[in-house]
Amino acid sequence: MAVLEKLTSQQAIDLENKYGAHNYHPLPVVLSKGEGVYVWDVEGKKYYDFLSAYSAVNQGHCHPKIVGAMMEQAQTLTLTSRAFYNDKLGAYEKFASEFFGFDKLLPMNTGAEAVETALKICRKWAYEKKGIHENEAQIIVCENNFHGRTTTIISFSNDPVARKNFGPYTSGFIKIAYDNLKQLEEALEANKNVAGFLVEPIQGEAGVYVPSEDYLAKAKALCEKHNVLFIADEVQTGIARTGRLLATCGNCSCSDKNCSGTPNVKPDILILGKALSGGAYPVSGVLANDAIMEVIRPGNHGSTFGGNPVAAAVAIAALEVVRDEKLAENAFELGELFRAEMNEYIKTSNIVTLVRGKGLLNAIVINDHEESETAWNICVALKENGLLAKPTHGNIIRFAPPLVMNKEQLLECVGIIKNTLKEFE
Repeated sequence: MAVLEKLTSQQAIDLENKYGAHNYHPLPVVLSKGEGVYVWDVEGKKYYDFLSAYSAVNQGHCHPKIVGAMMEQAQTLTLTSRAFYNDKLGAYEKFASEFFGFDKLLPMNTGAEAVETALKICRKWAYEKKGIHENEAQIIVCENNFHGRTTTIISFSNDPVARKNFGPYTSGFIKIAYDNLKQLEEALEANKNVAGFLVEPIQGEAGVYVPSEDYLAKAKALCEKHNVLFIADEVQTGIARTGRLLATCGNCSCSDKNCSGTPNVKPDILILGKALSGGAYPVSGVLANDAIMEVIRPGNHGSTFGGNPVAAAVAIAALEVVRDEKLAENAFELGELFRAEMNEYIKTSNIVTLVRGKGLLNAIVINDHEESETAWNICVALKENGLLAKPTHGNIIRFAPPLVMNKEQLLECVGIIKNTLKEFE
């Protein structure tokens, strides 16, 4: 087969199955083009994208401003490593720090790298600032978390598929139930060596679990009381996905109506990725104020590609799109509409039990057990009807379209979803 020969969907799938590691179970669709809220397969069929590359493509596929910034910089200077300064990184660090209201940014490439970076910063802060004895720091995490799949991260996961046969595991973590302030308080009071609390504002991979309204604010207050760093993993929930710039709403740039009645919580350490580049390039980062970030010194941490000129140019453009196109406001309004429409359908449904989420990060729960293939079969049927989504945890289907979607498109998608569900009632 010639390298430039146009493949059919089955040929592309067969190539991946033969030559690629089987570490994913994709929906049987082969995409070759994307624009805005749409993607096309190799045969030319058009679909609504309701996954957005797990919320990396918040700004829509191939946004011209982001792609333009990437192309311009790629033709000028792509990589210097951090052995030298470049003329883009400082501007990006200033822009991002001011955009999110922190003193400093430590740039990385992927979400898992950013989580690992935050863990290292937290531990070093604990030894040098809090006075915990070296190698004794503990970090509190939540059950059913998803922070990535590196060796350290899976050490505090309770997902058997991610963990089994990858030990020995890294110690230094205390696991508590999500959205449980009593367990958090008990863990903080029982252990003087707690350095940080790592939490997702909404547990996305676990099924879009939204915590109680006051959970994050009260958790932050408990952390402050015990001199513990509150670390927010907003790799998936950040960058306007939930109808606010950040799900924690710290230094929120959205309109007041989006934030009324919600806690305004500023993390001590903020972890970002995915939509930080609009899906055009791997970009992630960790933000913190000087009193925390200053524990990182030359040689402590780094990345050859972290903070490269292309990443810097792309990230600035991606954040400007979020701001200028008011994507947080749009996500808030369309999310309210989506849940209202789905709740109306659920009133007479025998297969969908509930819809939950914030902004345009939502999920429906199928009235079946996790081991059932019903949710998968619904997603296959949705594909046939022109909409792409994926199950998570067996009987939950996550819906997260690009935030550039408009009301008419959303209502058309709701119609596709409802009509597809009716096939399974």
